[in-house]
Amino acid sequence: MEINKITEQILKCAYSVHTALGPGLLESAYEECLFYELLQSGLLVQKQKALPLVYKEIKLDAGYRVDLLVENRVVVEIKSVESLTEVHVAQVLTYLKLSGCKIGLLLNFNVASLKHGIKRLAN
Repeated sequence: MEINKITEQILKCAYSVHTALGPGLLESAYEECLFYELLQSGLLVQKQKALPLVYKEIKLDAGYRVDLLVENRVVVEIKSVESLTEVHVAQVLTYLKLSGCKIGLLLNFNVASLKHGIKRLAN
């Protein structure tokens, strides 16, 4: 499946979740609901996917976890915060580097309109 089609389907599902639930819930609630919607849409999704940190010749299980990994190609990081910051962006860029994925979506569900809570990032 083409990467743009995957991200389009992810965003469609995210809009569905946000429309149904609105802002103000915990991040974990949005993650579970988006996970469900993505599975229902037929996409391959892994939740809380562990990412090891490889430094030179050592592999560190440092506890990094991607909220959702879709089709083994797109990292989805979910937030429910007042506003996205550069730290959130840096987190997704790091996850892209560690996972080898090229595209990440940073989604903040704590907004009146989800279109204001979406950042697409590339490695």
